[in-house]
Amino acid sequence: MLTLRPAAQRGRFDFGWLDTAHTFSFGHYRDPEWMGFRSLRVINEDIVAPGAGFPTHPHENMEIITIVLSGMLAHRDSTGGVATISPGEVQRMTAGSGIEHSEFNASKTEPVHLLQIWIRPAAKGGKPGYTQKMFPPDQRVNRLQLLVSPDGADGSITIGQDARLYSGVFAPGKGATLPMARERHAWVQVASGEVELNGQPLRAGDGAALSDETAITITARSEAEVLIFDLA
Repeated sequence: MLTLRPAAQRGRFDFGWLDTAHTFSFGHYRDPEWMGFRSLRVINEDIVAPGAGFPTHPHENMEIITIVLSGMLAHRDSTGGVATISPGEVQRMTAGSGIEHSEFNASKTEPVHLLQIWIRPAAKGGKPGYTQKMFPPDQRVNRLQLLVSPDGADGSITIGQDARLYSGVFAPGKGATLPMARERHAWVQVASGEVELNGQPLRAGDGAALSDETAITITARSEAEVLIFDLA
């Protein structure tokens, strides 16, 4: 079963310094039909103006993943983590018992385009932490690469939840298939371009929930970047 979440139906806000689209309910946006999917709680697509950003604020009991699509994002948190995130890198912040952080556009002239992802952890509390890793883009060309997992398989970043995040960048006509166990669920998010997902056309910003499927098949209609979440 495939349930489409069209990009145009997301919660959309333009604050001047921030142009943001919420796949699931977040902040001032509330849609009782879209409060998340399985352990996946947030997918926000943000475009932050030059020099602007999110001042220091707290989180707890969440695995927060940031993927920069273009531009540079400056990060600072209360664990001592200080870094600049660029395309190809994945940031994971474990909020645990509590963490404070800020995220700012590192450029004074160009916007930064990013995806902010929240996954609920299997257990509350725990020690906050921060990890950042570069995944060379050529390892994701016309194939799916594991970025995040509960066990660090294939060099992926670990999180405290039975969830896996894959990413692929596909040329037109190229694609990949990810087998799925019947008891698993999946969310597919199109970061850019156009694809077919099990025969269903999707465009940039579209998402889709899948359950009771034996496989996820992605075929690119144009150059495209896709994220796939394998969820319990």
